[in-house]
Amino acid sequence: MSDPNQQISRTDTRRSTMRVRWKPTSKSSLEKAEDVMLSAVQSSYEKLFVELPDGNKIWTLVFNKQSTKTPLVIIHGFAGGVGIWALNFDHISKERPVYAIDLLGFGKSSRPKFEKDAQISENQFVESIEHWRKAVGIEEMVLLGHSFGGFLVTSYALRQPDRIKHLILADPWGFQDYHERLRNIPIFWRAVIKIMSPLNPLSIVRAAGPLGPKLVRKRKDLGAKFGEISEDDSSPIFKYIYHCNAQKPSGEIGFKNLTVKMGFARYPMIDRIGDLRSGMPVTFIYGKETWNDIKSGEDAKKILTDSPVEVHTIEEAGHHIYADQPERFHSVVNSACDSVD
Repeated sequence: MSDPNQQISRTDTRRSTMRVRWKPTSKSSLEKAEDVMLSAVQSSYEKLFVELPDGNKIWTLVFNKQSTKTPLVIIHGFAGGVGIWALNFDHISKERPVYAIDLLGFGKSSRPKFEKDAQISENQFVESIEHWRKAVGIEEMVLLGHSFGGFLVTSYALRQPDRIKHLILADPWGFQDYHERLRNIPIFWRAVIKIMSPLNPLSIVRAAGPLGPKLVRKRKDLGAKFGEISEDDSSPIFKYIYHCNAQKPSGEIGFKNLTVKMGFARYPMIDRIGDLRSGMPVTFIYGKETWNDIKSGEDAKKILTDSPVEVHTIEEAGHHIYADQPERFHSVVNSACDSVD
């Protein structure tokens, strides 16, 4: 007679194997994919987990730490991680320290539960950035955020104005008010949006199991941008993005909690940006071909009459300006950084 414990063990093993085969990802797979992305970086840097008071950890890269200039802290957008800046690190860290983090809930950082309430969820993201800052010992910084990261760094600047010497918003998400734009959407598409709204944004990638990586590869524009990083892999960005997002959808849920309707911000930043500290320098950078609302930058400039605000639009670039036109992106970012010590 067979041992029941052995039968249970075999069943657990089969289930575990099925899970691995169905969703081909792991923490080690993400680590390998990130290493391939970062192989494009020539500068030396440190890699570390920064532990927060609640026990969560923020994955961090540090460049040119010995410089005494004001550090530049860069934060990725939705579904990203530190690896997306692979083409930028060498050029923006020549003159000053650069810190890049995986937002809480994304990449290699901890993936906690985010509260459903939009304001509480936003506060969780922002507080994690502040706890991270205290842990690494930064007093003042130039703070740059792309897309969703742009929304969060603006929220951070509203709450911690004395920590920001210059705010750089690269094609920031969540600024425009959604009400007027929704009125122009046909009834059919409104119905589709209502049906899809309960789903997490990237649930289809995980639900597709072994086909998930192929779905990510549909973003051929991303492959073209990062195709020269590895001689062995013509499109390392696909593996990186997949492994960043095929795991527990923590930050993804946090992001969804902040949205309404078609992925617009429930509490648009354009309604709040007027409360930024008077005199805080702000630089907007948009790609001319972005799907985003470039007008928001100009609207913010009209609101922030007591602050120096610049709005740059880069030709032949879309939402991912840092990869579409990296040299022009570096020029704007370095110029903004040079305006402080």
